[in-house]
Formats: sequence, structure tokens, C-alpha cells
Amino acid sequence: MNIYGLYEIDTIVVGMPYLLNGDKAQRAEKTEKFIHKLKCKYNTLKIDWIDERFTTVAAHKTMNFLDVNKNKKKDIVDTISAVYILETYVNKNK
Repeated sequence: MNIYGLYEIDTIVVGMPYLLNGDKAQRAEKTEKFIHKLKCKYNTLKIDWIDERFTTVAAHKTMNFLDVNKNKKKDIVDTISAVYILETYVNKNK
């Protein structure tokens, strides 16, 4: 076991909010500050970011395909979006 728990973690991936035209969204400044704090606190880990455009749309499409109850969608959309962010990162770094 290491200081980060049960798993060997070497990278933290954060979704960076971009607008459709490729510019950083207003929220990007807060995300960059968050990434900076992560880098300060976990300076032995690689902290990377990935474009999170369309992850929420993909999450909603997935939930619709799986016929997820409308009332439950709000509770799980961020989790599914995070899966897409991580999947994009892993595929990018193969």
C-alpha cells in the first residue's frame, strides 16, 4: 500500500472545459487553479488535463441508450462523464 491508498497512482487526469470553438470556457480559470493546487499537493504525481467537450453529451447519450430513469440521470452524469474523460486520456496515451 502507498500513501495514495490501495492502488498505485501515477497520474491524475482533470477535464478542462473548452467552448465549441476551442477557446477555454470561463470555468477554465478555476480548473487551472485547481490543477495548480493538485500539483503542489501531489508533486510526485503527473497531473494532466484532457478536453472535456462533449463528455456530458456522450454521458446523456449513454444513459438514454441504457434507458436510465430520468430522475437518476442528474446523479450519475458526472460519473459517466469522468469515465469518458479517463477513456479519452488512456486512448490518447496508448
